[in-house]
Amino acid sequence: MDNHKISEIFEAIADILEFKQDNQFKIRAYRRAAASIRAMSEDINEFAKANPLNSIPGIGKDLSEKIEELLKTGALKSYEELKESVPGIIFDMMRIPGVGPKTAKLLYDELKIDSVEKLKKYAKEHKLSQLSHLKEKTEANILKGIELLEKSSDSMLLGDALPMAEGMVNYLKQKSPISKIDIAGSARRMKQTVKDIDILVSSKKPQAVMHNFVNMPTTERVLVRGDTKSSILTRQGIQVDIRVVEPASYGAALVYFTGSKEHNVRLRELAVKKKLKINEYGVYSVKGGSASGGKKIAGKTEEEVYASVGLKYIEPELREDRGEIGAALKNKLPKLIEISDIRGDFHVHSNYSDGINTIEEMARFCKNLGYEYVVISDHSKSLKVAGGLSEQDLIKKNREIDAINKKIKGFKVLKGVEVDIDSDGNLDYSDEVLKDLDVVLAAIHTGFKQSKEVITKRILRAMDNKHVDIITHPTGRLLNAREPYAVDMTAVLKHAKKTGTVIEINGYPERLDLDDINSRIASEMGVKIALTTDSHRVEQLLNMRFAVSVARRAWLTQKDVLNTLSLKQICAI
Repeated sequence: MDNHKISEIFEAIADILEFKQDNQFKIRAYRRAAASIRAMSEDINEFAKANPLNSIPGIGKDLSEKIEELLKTGALKSYEELKESVPGIIFDMMRIPGVGPKTAKLLYDELKIDSVEKLKKYAKEHKLSQLSHLKEKTEANILKGIELLEKSSDSMLLGDALPMAEGMVNYLKQKSPISKIDIAGSARRMKQTVKDIDILVSSKKPQAVMHNFVNMPTTERVLVRGDTKSSILTRQGIQVDIRVVEPASYGAALVYFTGSKEHNVRLRELAVKKKLKINEYGVYSVKGGSASGGKKIAGKTEEEVYASVGLKYIEPELREDRGEIGAALKNKLPKLIEISDIRGDFHVHSNYSDGINTIEEMARFCKNLGYEYVVISDHSKSLKVAGGLSEQDLIKKNREIDAINKKIKGFKVLKGVEVDIDSDGNLDYSDEVLKDLDVVLAAIHTGFKQSKEVITKRILRAMDNKHVDIITHPTGRLLNAREPYAVDMTAVLKHAKKTGTVIEINGYPERLDLDDINSRIASEMGVKIALTTDSHRVEQLLNMRFAVSVARRAWLTQKDVLNTLSLKQICAI
């Protein structure tokens, strides 16, 4: 029973309770607990051995007892009983983006929906909009949600897949005689979603590696088991493939199993021109039109594989055939930004709005990360669902920041806000309020269904305000859950350049917004980028690596990113 599974169970309990119209405080408690467990950097089984479970934010006596039961027995009796009280189709419907417990209940009660297929059929026949509580827009959104669910059913967020893969690597290191081990595939390229996980190993005892791999705690089913290749299906439904290779071929295999199909094709084309052949075992000279009998000239390291075809080493995030081969041939690959370049975080929430931790807790965690500053950017007043701050609460928060800055030496908490952009493009606070803040972030949180023209105008108007510094999560997407709203990103980026507004890459794993394609366009236009975490608890501050991964896939360098600047430089802007 791992963190992911426990958080899933608590979310499911919250959904069932909401479906049954139970106590709202109880529902929120389960959702908060699920989020806390999901955000933990440590495996909850190991955590529980050394710490009381009620020391996890949002976990009280009752929930800690439930976690103990899950850890000891692998099941939760009260959850199983609760599931029996709700038809199974309800769970299927609530997996559809845009269908919450209330809508699921209405569809079940009024239309006797008993399958997703029937729901899709009824939506296409416009039978849903005949219900008095459902509009045509809702019907259309349900169809879009089903389509999105079908597309995303075989993929996992990078924010879930990468920690899972890293956990497997650590487990195998501890259990097996391994000389080298790496995550490969799309997870190593840091793609926003991952269909499967690839692990590459060099070991003198491959059979021991295979044994430990197929018997990992996360294994649900063994798909293939061999002496040097095996595949499993995890409890989360993702396929994991492992391969053990000889040390002399490790670099070639890592290149082969990391690059996209298109990148690898380009490499092979280069090799052919040089009368070479590249495969997963190495680079070979070609004699008489065949590599058989040819000399192996590279394969031990990735660097020598690329050098064999006249290329500088290409970072994994760039291996997508987006011009990296040509840049490498001309020795014009960028020096990509690294996590160590980051000096602060501009988008962090505290318990003043919908965050879990105090301002001081967030600040001290940031200082321990080596940062010089953090912007506490709680929500503005109209976003009541996220505990938006009134002007009076904002004044109180700013006074607390002043007090904290006197306590913490060598670090500064900057006063900020994530101010809401309303349906007309107005900001939630007056200029009189905004002028006293160090950093103002502006974001759309409502009205996602407006036309492209209207949404674009809202963002452009917000950027025209001289106090707005950063536009956050500019397309509003939630990966595998909500499509981006209609927005003209070219117009937004052009206006950002004109007004000097910074655009955010949000490192929250469900967002990763702006994406790598538009981030690269932004940098080429000279638009400054801010890498942020949108953290609501201290553990989420570690998600900066996901913002950095988007930036690296976008070819960004240190000079492209605002928060590579020092505190002194930031304060001088």
